[in-house]
Amino acid sequence: MPYFGEILSLSCSVIWAFSVILFKKSGERVHPIALNLFKISLAFVLYIPTIMILKQPIIRNIPINEYILFISSGILGVGIADTLFFYSLNKLGAGLNAIIGCLYSPLIIALSVVFLGEKMSLIQIIGVIAIISAVLSITGVKTRANISRKNFILGIILGILSTAFMAISIIMVKTPLEHTPILWAIETRLFGGLIFLLTFLIFHPDRARFMKSLFRTGKWKYTISGSFLGNYIALILWLGGMKYALVSVASALNQTSNIFVFVFAAIFLGEKMTTTKTIAILVGVLGAFLVTFG
Repeated sequence: MPYFGEILSLSCSVIWAFSVILFKKSGERVHPIALNLFKISLAFVLYIPTIMILKQPIIRNIPINEYILFISSGILGVGIADTLFFYSLNKLGAGLNAIIGCLYSPLIIALSVVFLGEKMSLIQIIGVIAIISAVLSITGVKTRANISRKNFILGIILGILSTAFMAISIIMVKTPLEHTPILWAIETRLFGGLIFLLTFLIFHPDRARFMKSLFRTGKWKYTISGSFLGNYIALILWLGGMKYALVSVASALNQTSNIFVFVFAAIFLGEKMTTTKTIAILVGVLGAFLVTFG
């Protein structure tokens, strides 16, 4: 089927963007830690039969330090990064958070330069500058009319930290990932995030309040559908896109999720599409494309 990989990658972007809207609706009642724990748990359970059906290994005969590496990656990228993402999503809204998400590509490139010895081209540097400019532009007063200054600043910081932790978690396993079954890598990282959050909750004095928010009525349809679409279906489509299309093309199409989030936030959440925010998201995504193809 012509352009099958490209179709999968673009579908992944649309579904992930819609799941972000569902997470935003769910986060109005469900605490970020409880929401992330549910999201991880559901995906972890669903991937077990998926791995078995596709005859992929669940347990691999590899050195223990490789297990530790992927579990650590899951702690940072799934347990911590996704929790911070939900906090930021609640503080800023989906539209502004999508602009911050454009930082993901340049952070990956920058970390690759520092730790993996890769080099950045002039086009990539221009792309990074464009993305940083887009993020800085949203500090304008008009874009935070309905957000308190405290929540705005905290949301920006949490969003940047979330993106940074996610990028670090990917760079950590970039080299061994080249000879590792993808589904095993995903499941192991989910296990790391799951263990981290469960341990965190055991020792947190407000664990009962966090988990109680998960069982409040009225938001289950958003919590379940967002977790299923965002952490299971979108990941499968992402893998398919990476397999059947050029990685550079698939990555660029994945980055369009920021545009879809921005548009969906206006349609389904009633977030205002101001001129500043619109220009920022377009510049940010353009910068992501330059970074990807540069």
